[in-house]
Amino acid sequence: MNCGLPRCLSLSCLFRKIVATEKHTRKRRRKKRRQTTTHAVELCAAVPETSGTRSEKSRRKIPAEEVAEEVLKHHKRAAKMGAFLEKPMTSKHNEDGEGNGLRYGVGSMQGWRCEMEDAYYAKTGLGESLQDWNYFAVFDGHAGDNVAKHCAENLLQRIVATTEFGNNDITKGIHTGFLQLDESMRDIPELASGTDKSGTTAVCAFISSQHLYIANCGDSRAVLCQNRQPVFSTQDHKPILPGEKERILNAGGSVMVQRVNGSLAVSRALGDYTYKNEKKLGQCEQLVSPEPEIFCRDREPSDEFLILACDGVWDVMSNDELCQFVHNRLEISDNLVDVANQVIDTCLHKGSRDNMCIIIIVFPGAPTVSEEAQKREEALDLHLRNRIEEILGKMNPIEYGALLKELAKEDIPDLPPGGGLHAKCSYVSNIFKELHPKLADTCEMGKY
Repeated sequence: MNCGLPRCLSLSCLFRKIVATEKHTRKRRRKKRRQTTTHAVELCAAVPETSGTRSEKSRRKIPAEEVAEEVLKHHKRAAKMGAFLEKPMTSKHNEDGEGNGLRYGVGSMQGWRCEMEDAYYAKTGLGESLQDWNYFAVFDGHAGDNVAKHCAENLLQRIVATTEFGNNDITKGIHTGFLQLDESMRDIPELASGTDKSGTTAVCAFISSQHLYIANCGDSRAVLCQNRQPVFSTQDHKPILPGEKERILNAGGSVMVQRVNGSLAVSRALGDYTYKNEKKLGQCEQLVSPEPEIFCRDREPSDEFLILACDGVWDVMSNDELCQFVHNRLEISDNLVDVANQVIDTCLHKGSRDNMCIIIIVFPGAPTVSEEAQKREEALDLHLRNRIEEILGKMNPIEYGALLKELAKEDIPDLPPGGGLHAKCSYVSNIFKELHPKLADTCEMGKY
């Protein structure tokens, strides 16, 4: 690894310089200096010294300020590669709407990631001759958010502007729109120069009064639910799939640790032009393909809801679990933003470390609020409150993590299907903070 420091830098010189600097700083800053030393060693340990007989004294000593600057650059690179925060960012961005007999709710959260790279688009009624059409999409960016944002803002326009879509060949129109957008983004200055190497997965749905078109490129996923069960799901495009692996190998690449060239976890994506440079191959034959997989279904009266979500959700909840969970929540509340947020919080407590974004599109056949289900939820909340008070009354010292572990041992009735105790962790946390406000900062995610 070349950290940008001189090859002749001596680690012993570096240590002496930093130690000398520390002796002249206040005690409050000493800890930060030691951290800088540690990171500097990580950065420079792999830098070979020049051969020859030059003495250690003749080698240039690097100022501590320069070391700190390199450490800062290291942190920025780490953030772009998906490093994690000390605590998750749990504030959410929400949107909801309705039209053409559909309702939808959106929830997105940065979570543990250093940057928010997910994006989405949701619209009922596409205007003029497409007023009875609806469009929803989720984009999971990586190595930056530029491509994800650009696709969220431009994919719909690209698709509906195609000749094929105008001629009512929806499937071909979607296919052409994806490829045209991917090709056009090469002209974006940051992407053209290579300074921005970002890419994004994409999953989108076009819904008319009679049909449902779903397109997927990457590992964001769409799931259609009927009677609490998934009846359709897109397939994640992973490098280990036989067809995907064959294309990667034919393009001169490899699949290592289930990643393209040991790096990228998806085999199809928009952007990611570092993996699309083989001039002898077609656009869809590259290491990473922008080609969407497209599905068409007739709408049915038994359709309940369609879920579009990034892998931050699917990594910790299966199709079955999420369908059961959303169905159950719709029996308790018709607020789709609240339901979407509950999904995200549950995934966070289940251990998801990624950005999360979900769109829930509800059809006329979806479950409605049930008084019986609401009463069960109220009884569950009361039971949990009583048990929390009892457990904390016997606990010394009082610890939030220990409380969750005790609750996890119990057979608690009527926990949300598909979510379990994880789905009630936010409620448990609120009760804990209410009873012991001085310990509020000790509540951590997914600690049981």
